[in-house]
Amino acid sequence: MSLAVVREALVRVVGEGLADRLPNRGFAVPSFSDHRWQEIAEARRTVEPAILRMSIERGDVDWEARVRAAHHRLVRTPAYAPEEGEHYSGAWAEAHRAFHRTLLEACGNRALLETFDRLWTASELARRWSAHRDPGRDGVEEHRRLEEAALARDADTAAEVLVRHLTLTAAALTDDSGRAVQSRRSGSARGPEGDACDVRSGQVDGGEGRRRADG
Repeated sequence: MSLAVVREALVRVVGEGLADRLPNRGFAVPSFSDHRWQEIAEARRTVEPAILRMSIERGDVDWEARVRAAHHRLVRTPAYAPEEGEHYSGAWAEAHRAFHRTLLEACGNRALLETFDRLWTASELARRWSAHRDPGRDGVEEHRRLEEAALARDADTAAEVLVRHLTLTAAALTDDSGRAVQSRRSGSARGPEGDACDVRSGQVDGGEGRRRADG
């Protein structure tokens, strides 16, 4: 793989908030306990329940049908695929995103939906790490309750369930003392298990047993 291709890919993930560019040092992936994940979670807890309330108020029967279909797809999509490693599959990740976005899309406000899209992309690493660190969490039940409240037009319950859903994701991304901390960075790009990419030399070191951070 050429240095130019690696650099272009890294610049792209920096733009999506999934990595940092360190002047004269390279790139780094923030740790699971980096404080930014808590900031993104706080932003989502502030914005998404308000959008969900608007969507429940404005959604029509067609929206209800889309919500039910998106939830059905999420439930029926296997969360893990052996060939994709220990984190949830790309197919499940897309079904998950589609369900959450469908819940909000009847709000009728493109600017708010674009805000959701940006925050969703920025929090992708956080979701993967959280699921890995809290394997006993019953996400299926959380999504069922969210769909049920939305289709019942119970905006208060739906917003409450969504806030708790987002809070549980963030809660798993703390250090052993329960605090979010600033990540330790090096002069090269490092993944969750410390695999490095030194874009100055063009060398990529994957290491054994690394965790996937992409899908």
